[in-house]
Amino acid sequence: MTYSETLAYLYEQLPMFQRVGAAGFKSGLGNTLALAAALGHPERQFRAVHVAGTNGKGSSSNLLAAVLQAAGYNVGLYTSPHLREFTERIKLNGQDLDPDYLVRWVAKWKPLFEQVQPSFFEMCVALAYSYFAEQQVDIAIVEVGLGGRLDSTNIITPLVSLITNISFDHQNLLGDTLPLIAAEKAGIIKPGVPAVISQTQPEVKAVFEHKAREVGAPLRFADAQYQAHLLEEPAPDASSQRLRITGPGEATVQELEVGLVGDYQRLNVPGVLAVLDELRHQGWTIPAGAVATGLREVRRLTGFRGRWTILGRQPLVICDTGHNEAGIRFITAQLARLPYQQLHIVLGTVNDKDVTKMLTLLPTAATYYFCQANIPRALPAQELAARAAGVGLQGRVYGPVPVAVAAARAAAAPGDVVFIGGSTFVVAEIEELYSA
Repeated sequence: MTYSETLAYLYEQLPMFQRVGAAGFKSGLGNTLALAAALGHPERQFRAVHVAGTNGKGSSSNLLAAVLQAAGYNVGLYTSPHLREFTERIKLNGQDLDPDYLVRWVAKWKPLFEQVQPSFFEMCVALAYSYFAEQQVDIAIVEVGLGGRLDSTNIITPLVSLITNISFDHQNLLGDTLPLIAAEKAGIIKPGVPAVISQTQPEVKAVFEHKAREVGAPLRFADAQYQAHLLEEPAPDASSQRLRITGPGEATVQELEVGLVGDYQRLNVPGVLAVLDELRHQGWTIPAGAVATGLREVRRLTGFRGRWTILGRQPLVICDTGHNEAGIRFITAQLARLPYQQLHIVLGTVNDKDVTKMLTLLPTAATYYFCQANIPRALPAQELAARAAGVGLQGRVYGPVPVAVAAARAAAAPGDVVFIGGSTFVVAEIEELYSA
């Protein structure tokens, strides 16, 4: 098969949560374990950090990978979903998976897939673990896809487990309370393996403490040791921000530049620093200079896109993949601090989110451009507009994402702001993102 035929096979013949939602989700590790056994257990052939959470796990994963690359290690990175190309999911030192490797690997193991009948995500995990083992990575940063306990990635025994923010998302699969969701995320905590929680949240703290006691895992809440504060508000078109980091017991204070802009990054950085501490305790050499370089140069080192990314100026055009209650809260707070004459919001969502809750958090004074991504899960733009009108948000329906983006850009004056978001899949269809 060619590369395009290989992708068509993957997308069409295997259920894909990214495209269809819950119908593509398989609960349980049976298929992944069967694939791993047939592949010679590649998950046992490399060391890893495992990262779960509702918000922040993608940023934290990329920040960790960037720092470890800057420290001179051979670093694998597995994240999901991809934005434009499937190969973005699996990286080696910031370079996407070689399409030729994907073609050869799928051709070799196609009979196994037809026997085991894995989901799309189960196949992706098997591919990533095989690649990392073959490439003999020093360490891989592995981001959980959904949940944690039954996520396909959860067949590894990592060096450290990291859990970021817990918020409402995928309640139909993970539970409808924060403690239930946290319990699923806590499923990545392994016996004897240090676990780091980025953010102390009173509603779920006891869940992590109970799980850690149950399996005998050392547990630390990163924000009890590291506090990150903005030194100054970044300029509206800034591509980085400076943080003042206070270390354990107020003993150490340092200033770090982070190449990801967004209020939520100050919640992610303590977790990243605490994981790096744990790795140092295990003998990894991670100089302070590598930490500074990795945090500052994360976009260049890993190719990370889509988190508060500046796409244009005059008007200021920004996109962000935040797509649940906590993510939207951070986005609206950040938009409220920007100077502008008029705010234009290009908005699309998927059909399995609490859309009404998200809409109630958005500013009523903005002009909206309702759209839908080109995936089956997308909520029709007309329906999104109707729900938005019900909470006082006004705008027009434009359908395809590129049409809505073009309309917002055309309508915006030089002193305005255009924001594009509501879904990872909306951001994925912004052509300018790939040259930003």
